[in-house]
This record gives sequence, C-alpha cells and structure tokens, in this order.
Amino acid sequence: MSNYFTEREFGVRPATVTTIDERVWGGLYVLIQTRIGDGSFGFRFPQQCPDGNGPFGCDEQSFSRVMVAELPWIKWPLSPEEVPETPVILDLLEFSAAAVGEPVVGTFHSFFDHHHLSWDRATGLAKFVAEVNLLFRRNAVAYELSSDGQARRILPQPIADALGWTLFQTGDPESDRLLEASRRKIVSPKPEDRQDALEKLWDAFERLKTLEPGPNKRAQAGALLDRVAVPGARFREMLAAEAANLTSIGNSFRIRHSETTQEPLTSLDQIDYLFVRMFALIRLLLKASGRGG
Repeated sequence: MSNYFTEREFGVRPATVTTIDERVWGGLYVLIQTRIGDGSFGFRFPQQCPDGNGPFGCDEQSFSRVMVAELPWIKWPLSPEEVPETPVILDLLEFSAAAVGEPVVGTFHSFFDHHHLSWDRATGLAKFVAEVNLLFRRNAVAYELSSDGQARRILPQPIADALGWTLFQTGDPESDRLLEASRRKIVSPKPEDRQDALEKLWDAFERLKTLEPGPNKRAQAGALLDRVAVPGARFREMLAAEAANLTSIGNSFRIRHSETTQEPLTSLDQIDYLFVRMFALIRLLLKASGRGG
C-alpha cells in the first residue's frame, strides 16, 4: 500500500528522523531477505542450474561474500535485532538496489523441480525503491532512494526548493564548480560529503568577494554588498556584519582550515545550520549582482 488512511487524512509526516531505528531496520531486513529468497538478487548473483541450462535463483553465498567485501562494516548473516549504523544501512540498500531485478519465470525443469529465470531490471529496481521509500516515509526518515537506487537525504522543503532552483552563473567557472559541488554533496547521507559541501561553499564565498571591480579584495567585497543595498542603509550595515561573521566562522572552525586551533564541528545539525546560513547570503548576492540565484 502506497498511501495509507493517516496520510490521506492528515498528510505525510515531515521527514526529520536521521537515524534508522530497530523498527525501520526490521522492515528493511525483511525486504532484503525476501528478495534473496525469491531470486530477485539473481539479476547480479544468479544461481546456475546444475545441468547448465540457465539460472534459477539467487546465489546467496556469492551475494553475501561480495556484500561483506564491498561493505566491510556489515556482519553476515544479517540480524533483525542488530541494527547497523545508518550510513552502513544506506550503503547496504544501494548494494541491494544494484543487484535487484524482477524474476521472470521461464521453462520448468522437472528433474530439479525448478523454473529457469530471467530478470526485468527496471521493474525490480522500481519495486525495491518504492518499498524502501514507503518504509522511510511512514517513519519520517529523512532519506530516500532515487530512481536509480542511490541513497540521498531529504531536505526541508524550503531549503530543497532553494537548492533545486538556484542557477550559478557567476562568470567564474571555478566559483560555479564549487557552488554546484556543494549543492550536490549537501544532500548526501554521508557525513564526510556534507562536511566537504560546507568547505566548498566557504571557498566559493571567498572567490565571490573578488568578482566585482576594485583595487583590493576588501573594496571588491564591499562593491558586491553594494549591489544588494545602498551604502549607509541599515540593511547594508547588517549585511556587512553578517559577511564578516561568516568569514570569522570559516577561519575559527574546521571548515576551510585544519590547524589545531580550529574548533571542529561536532554534529551534522551544526553543518546544516552553517550551510543554510551561508547559502542564504550567497544566493542573495548572486541574485542582486545578476549572477543567477
């Protein structure tokens, strides 16, 4: 069922949960075990008929051996009671999505009492993605699988809209590259990608300060702020203070530098907060200066 009564009546719960708990893991465990049993993962790991007449299911041993080699943090056999870390579960879902196909029953082999199979990749992947995303949605989990089976974060809608519709046309290819990379990486479920997104956003901000004409970086940065509000206006003063604060944050915390004097950020919520704060300023500057946004 894709749409339950509570969703029709009260709407979908906001996707705010960032840790996959025992309840959700138990459901994901069943989805994976079911597809091992019905041969769906035979698309990548086919079990061959002893007579050599073709595959008839999933080779569970091959599936598990490659899985633990590609995902060294996973324990096999999987247990519904032992919940892996959330990033590891997302890796497992991507691995599973890459292996799945819808079994298509072929000829019956009476001697071994089995049917030979082929696989419909597109249908099998779509069904797997839909079932995983249903579990996530029903439990307000802030992740989803894309149509090609890649795990990604679900951002709050206003942030997602801003990220999705912003165009980067700064006139500086390196600034555009940094901004686009930061946009792609901030939606990643992997903490290291989100930290990298923050670093690239701060690097882009430093480059944007030099795009306006002027004798030095300070004057150029001031000219950029002047595109948003006239000098002397209270909003212009507030904007200058915000730009100075964000520059100080980039130098004080482990964002652009890694010296021992830089304080590390200790949670993903801190990374998200600073990303949104910096992105809002950059978006304003881009729009006001005719550079996209």
